Amino acid sequence: MIYSMTGYGDAQLEAEKVSFLVEMRSLNNRFLKTVIKLPDTVAFAEPHVERIIREELSRGSVTYTLHMRYIGRLGAYEINTQMLEGYLFSLQQIQSLRRGEGVMNVDLAVLAQLPGVYQAREYSEEENTRFLQTIITLTRQALQRLRTMRAEEGQRLLDDLQEQCGEIRKNLEAIEDLAPRVVDSYRKRIEQRVNEMLAQANLKVDEEMLRKEVALFAERCDINEEILRLASHLDQFLEVCQKDEQAGRRLDFLTQEMLREANTISSKANDALISQHVVEIKVAIDRLREQVQNIE
Repeated sequence: MIYSMTGYGDAQLEAEKVSFLVEMRSLNNRFLKTVIKLPDTVAFAEPHVERIIREELSRGSVTYTLHMRYIGRLGAYEINTQMLEGYLFSLQQIQSLRRGEGVMNVDLAVLAQLPGVYQAREYSEEENTRFLQTIITLTRQALQRLRTMRAEEGQRLLDDLQEQCGEIRKNLEAIEDLAPRVVDSYRKRIEQRVNEMLAQANLKVDEEMLRKEVALFAERCDINEEILRLASHLDQFLEVCQKDEQAGRRLDFLTQEMLREANTISSKANDALISQHVVEIKVAIDRLREQVQNIE
């Protein structure tokens, strides 16, 4: 079973006169990168959220957002009356220095923006503990939904990966059938060319020399080992897809190895038909590599 790195999950709950909404989004990344956005009042929960995410996910760029909406008259912020009284007292002092020169108008909106007047509401340790438990519960629920979506997307990726592997297998079998004819074809071509040149001088070809030349060519263009290795990598690739839940890095490595074997076959085979099949194999491997970048 493989998982995509793309997904979305959310969870919602109303408790303690507060509406909580957790949203999680994940995109591709070679490593696990988390961006956690929490209201100031529950910033203490960030390490707990980070730990839960890392327990479940190994790769991807994950954005976690907690929305808190306060139900009723109370809100996330409150007026610090003592601080406000201090500012008002200072303004009265200024007014007294003006010696009754008119009435001083005070804009309440400006007062609310002064440092320390409008501040985050403070909660008791007991309330913070309940908030934390709610956040942890919602985080696990959202994470499970995210994982479900990543699994569904992973199945679609698996279908495409298996199709590309089938293309590679088909072309590799064709190459295996063509490989034995390469040496025989080379022998016939070189024998024909040598005979044509020697006929003009009324000489006969040296069979021993011809055999040595053909044997040297056969050793140089032997691709059986590369065919076996590529087939083995293909088998491993499909096996990892079925068994490994965190398969992305292994699959990426296997596609690199498959491409290396395909390039070697192309350079050694010295045959037009084999080269055509290698091109098809490399196209399929390129598609595999592209899709593997989406796998956890």
